[in-house]
Amino acid sequence: MTDVLLPVAIAVPIVAATLPIALGLWYEDVGWPIAAVATTVLVGFAGAIGAEVALGGRFSHALGTYQPPVGIELVADELSAAVLVLVATVSLAVLAFSRVAGPRGNPFYSGYLLLVGGLTGLVLTGDLFNLFVFLEIVGITTYALIAADRSGASAYASLKYLVLGTVGASLYLIGVGYVFLATGTLNMLDVQAQIVEQAGYADPLVQASYAFIVAGLALKIALFPVHVWQPDAYQRAPDAVTALMAALVSTTSAYALIRVSYTVFTVDFLAANDAITTALLVVAGASILSGSALAAMQSDLKRMFAYSSVAQFGMIAGAVGLANETALLGGMVHLIGHGLLKFGLFLGVGMLSLGYGARRIEDLASVAREAPYTAGAIAVLGLALVGIPPSIGFLGKWYIGVGAVESSLTGGGAAGVGIAVVIFVSTLFTLAYVARLIERFYFAGVGLPGGHGDDASDPAVTDGGHGGASEASEADAGPVSPVEDAPRSSWVPDRVPPASLALLVLTALTAVALGFGGFALAEWFDPYLTEVFA
Repeated sequence: MTDVLLPVAIAVPIVAATLPIALGLWYEDVGWPIAAVATTVLVGFAGAIGAEVALGGRFSHALGTYQPPVGIELVADELSAAVLVLVATVSLAVLAFSRVAGPRGNPFYSGYLLLVGGLTGLVLTGDLFNLFVFLEIVGITTYALIAADRSGASAYASLKYLVLGTVGASLYLIGVGYVFLATGTLNMLDVQAQIVEQAGYADPLVQASYAFIVAGLALKIALFPVHVWQPDAYQRAPDAVTALMAALVSTTSAYALIRVSYTVFTVDFLAANDAITTALLVVAGASILSGSALAAMQSDLKRMFAYSSVAQFGMIAGAVGLANETALLGGMVHLIGHGLLKFGLFLGVGMLSLGYGARRIEDLASVAREAPYTAGAIAVLGLALVGIPPSIGFLGKWYIGVGAVESSLTGGGAAGVGIAVVIFVSTLFTLAYVARLIERFYFAGVGLPGGHGDDASDPAVTDGGHGGASEASEADAGPVSPVEDAPRSSWVPDRVPPASLALLVLTALTAVALGFGGFALAEWFDPYLTEVFA
């Protein structure tokens, strides 16, 4: 009966999403407790699903009375369990931050839970059309949450994402339609078998279906050159929403790319279609270079890390295109690691904005004097993003780079070497903007915007004292509003809540700890890799 965990894990947040609106007719502030309970329960289910996969391997659940391939199937394996644990834990952590940073209100928490349910379903589904349904749930709720603060800039960013996201979903659906025409089925494993039996890897219909699906997912992931929605969306969304989006929304779309490429179309399809893999590698290389270069040019912290995500997801797309076991291992490790790192970095940026009104590089002069724990955790996460060992960021890049070299040595041509080179160049760009950030933290000037410095008349705002928060520039994202119910403590600023600071430090420590877990991660993903490359 453990397979029942799969539909229940999806149902809990989706059903809970109806309660803040319904109970809000009688209770004004019921949304956050409901969301907290639902996401906590989801963390428990995710842990149970992960434990079941660790003990017994892949397992599935058929919805209703129809067995697959006719009915819809939910599946948990090593890859989906790892991403599910990331979704559950990050969702709960972001919810803790939103308690003090906002947005608030019962409608927001309903949208939040619906998004979490969509992400959970996207990770667990074993059906291509059902994957489209959950992509749409994720997309629609994300559009709404970006505009949750009701500013004009947020509404514009949401509208841009809506238009491009709808195009991406439409392209994906066209690809699924072609798959159905070619195979007569939508179940992922059955499609895999029917492509061989009925069509063949060289069938133009099968090739077109993969091309449309990848194009649609590229828009959702924000690969170059269809990445233009992401910087505005990340910058203009409320800080808590940005942390959730950066950690999970594009991450689950990249998961879908891996799942479709290797579970549905298989490595044999990629090996038989050099033109398709070459095009994917070209797009990946362009994403890696352009994202890193554009990130190094930014002054706004959220835009800088948004462009960084374009580069990091380019590496995952490159790992998919290399069709190499070592590279795919790196892509999966990087998928989890990047989600963790971007959650921590955007949480840190949100805390700096909440506590000090600092949203740009120039606002961070000697922030380490006034917030040493926050600055230190962000610095550690930034170095992990560069790929400094030991860190989860290093592991992902290392495996992808080694896989790229292996691919070139085993007849993959210059494409593998090219990916390895652009990863190296990207690392230099990443080092440039992370070093710039650290330099501002520790070596540039004194004080923060609003007069907090050695000569300021206000008391120093330190991790050991209290002080006020200055407002952010309206040109960036509107003024930072005071948080009336933010907890006060004798050792953290009243605008940097202790729970959020603890989460930030824990995330940084986890990123480093996972850097020592290379063999454990390889062992965890080995059953999936063995099945894919058998």
